[in-house]
This record gives sequence, structure tokens and C-alpha cells, in this order.
Amino acid sequence: MKTSYDIVQTLIRTEKGTTFLEPKGKYIFQVAMDSNKIEIKSAIEEIYNVKVKSVNTFIMPGKRKRVRREYGHTSDWKKAIVTLKAGQSIDVT
Repeated sequence: MKTSYDIVQTLIRTEKGTTFLEPKGKYIFQVAMDSNKIEIKSAIEEIYNVKVKSVNTFIMPGKRKRVRREYGHTSDWKKAIVTLKAGQSIDVT
């Protein structure tokens, strides 16, 4: 059984997210690869005590990296953009 903290791994804080998305009530999270939108919605509501309007998810592909002469690959990860209902916000401080 997955807990809410297993599903939602971290809140992603970027300049684009804080400037353009947070005033609209949208927040970006890194979530578990095997989680779905319903699980993400219930986990966010449980952890942050807010009401979620919608969840958009997509998989961010890993990047090719090189260390000296050896090539490798970083892991793929899943990103979720969570829209909160009007008047709701998450305290990110």
C-alpha cells in the first residue's frame, strides 16, 4: 500500500513555476512513476489540506550524460501540474 508521501516526492520550485503558475493556483510536483491522477489528487489533498481542481501529468525523459569518456543516461521521471480550486493555496515557505 502506497502512502501519500510515496506518491508525492517533492514540490518543484522554479522561476517559471513561481512567476507564471503560482498566481493562477498551479503547483508543480515530482511524483512516483506508477501513480495516476486520482492517487495524486488524493495525496495532495491529504498532505496540504487543500481542494484540487485538476491534475495534469507527463513523463519527463531522462538526459544523456557523459563522465569523461563514458556515456550514461539519467532516469525518466513523472511531473504533475496540480491546479487548486479558487481561494486555495499552498504555503511554500
